[in-house]
Amino acid sequence: MWCIIIFTTFRRLVDLGKYKVVLASKSPRRHELLRGLEIPFTVRTKEVDESFSEYLKGAEIPVYLSEKKAAAFLEELAEDELLITSDTIVWLGDHVFNKPGSEEEAVEMIATLSGRQHEVITAVCITTRQKQRTFYDLTKVYFAALEREDIRHYVKKYKPMDKAGAYGIQEWIGYAGIDRIEGSFYNVMGFPTQKFYTELKAFLA
Repeated sequence: MWCIIIFTTFRRLVDLGKYKVVLASKSPRRHELLRGLEIPFTVRTKEVDESFSEYLKGAEIPVYLSEKKAAAFLEELAEDELLITSDTIVWLGDHVFNKPGSEEEAVEMIATLSGRQHEVITAVCITTRQKQRTFYDLTKVYFAALEREDIRHYVKKYKPMDKAGAYGIQEWIGYAGIDRIEGSFYNVMGFPTQKFYTELKAFLA
């Protein structure tokens, strides 16, 4: 009996040309989401000062920080490398919520967001030796009113210390505490996949 094996080669949806993609992020969520777009990449990270001017507001903050992160890699970027840097903030009432410094601060952050609508803004910077393109996406998130006991349970069990606003929408709190969103779900996770896909194609065209 003969066994015929047919090998199928799938066409890559994004023609990267000569470029090898480098993702400058430690975030496992961004790794997962970029893999979901079927874009091959390697991870390269370094410590970058993420301070910014108090005069920056809203989307200006992650745009500035994503470009600041890119600048740290520019001198070592090879001609055939395409660098992706990104930053996400939570914005409420003219105030930015970054990553919490302690569990108690995380509890207080979520308590402030509880029962209110805030914005999650993610900026992405695409950089090669020849050019750079930066864009951002904004999602409105509506939290239900949460009891302190629920908030403490989430913080203690899930330890969201590496997340802007001290929460991850894909975790328990997203199921139990988020009433609805307006915009991209994946943007709240930390990477606006659909917008990135469109912007990358335009960048490479």
